Amino acid sequence: MTVIRKDDATAAGNGLQVSFEFFPPKTEAMEETLWSTIKRLEPLGPRFVSVTYGAGGSTRQRTHNTVRRIASETSLVAAAHLTCVGASRDEVDQVAREYWDAGIRHIVALRGDPPETGVKYAPHPEGYAYALDLVHGLKRIADFEVSVAAYPEVHPDAPSESFELDYLKRKLDAGATRAITQFFFETDSFFRFLDRAEKAGIDVPIVPGILPVTNFKTVARFADMCGAAIPEWLARHFEDLDDDPETRQMVAASIAVEQCLKLRDQGIREFHFYTLNRAELTRVICHMLGIRPRVLSEA
Repeated sequence: MTVIRKDDATAAGNGLQVSFEFFPPKTEAMEETLWSTIKRLEPLGPRFVSVTYGAGGSTRQRTHNTVRRIASETSLVAAAHLTCVGASRDEVDQVAREYWDAGIRHIVALRGDPPETGVKYAPHPEGYAYALDLVHGLKRIADFEVSVAAYPEVHPDAPSESFELDYLKRKLDAGATRAITQFFFETDSFFRFLDRAEKAGIDVPIVPGILPVTNFKTVARFADMCGAAIPEWLARHFEDLDDDPETRQMVAASIAVEQCLKLRDQGIREFHFYTLNRAELTRVICHMLGIRPRVLSEA
């Protein structure tokens, strides 16, 4: 079994580190929900929080606004997602410079998904073609901390496991310092991936991405898009719960807690939660992991 390397940072609780991912709100009501979630999760002292980045211009602006507000109105360290989709290199570089000038030092660099479902990804003719190119570009602009994506169950566009690992190593060699995985539900898949990564000479932190199942149909759709496996046992747990949200929440919490405890018991010390802008399940999981609210000092 691979020995997991612990990050140098001071752990948030019980020897563990967490980070949280949000998406930019589209409406005023969604914005209220997001900021309520941020305020509920802030006392848990995450290492950082990240905000996803869409292909459309309005979506990108919402991301910028959310990242800047987190940085200016909370105690949290904000990380901004950047993708290669739908923008030239000059446009992406300008966004990166604006983040640096605003004090944002951490970028999550991704290829990004096509703006239309079912359409194959095609690079912008004047843009960064893939995440590797984006990492190179960011490091030319400034000394950003850069996180990249990893896929324990192989990205749908990758021809093989070996290609996936080689590409991840190239992104890290280009200057990325952390990999965050796509969500998964079989812990053995993650540990097999860590073993392969170690054999490939990858020695940076690989942080498991955890997705609490708030809606099984939605998660199944996400999984189909990104190549994550949905085990039969998971589907069985959510059978006949479409009209029973309270039971669904309890089932979701128990599954996610069990997953995190298994990972923790095998030496994992950092988790990245895909919150879907909801605080409840993430709070429960963190509580069960021993991560408790800290007192925030007033500015």
